[in-house]
Amino acid sequence: MKTGSDRKYTPEFRAAAVKQVMDGGRSVPAVARSLEMSPKTLANWVGRARKGQVLVKREQVRPVTELEAEVGRLRQEECQAAPGKGDTKKAAAYFAKESM
Repeated sequence: MKTGSDRKYTPEFRAAAVKQVMDGGRSVPAVARSLEMSPKTLANWVGRARKGQVLVKREQVRPVTELEAEVGRLRQEECQAAPGKGDTKKAAAYFAKESM
């Protein structure tokens, strides 16, 4: 089971959890405990629902195009290659110290 900030909740799950608190008469901590989630997260959802706001802050993400995927892959490769550049500088500094 995922925990913490990497855990994703579906809009249906959020609505059902909020309904248990608002319509079911259960407390936020009790519902959160039964759903194995953070009481603070559930309290935020209930607060938004009481204000009439949507439960999901982010809009649906559009699919990534092939070009965007290629750019991302190239950036990743560049970042992985970058640490090697520092090794040359370290070696040069080491041998410069040795020659003194």
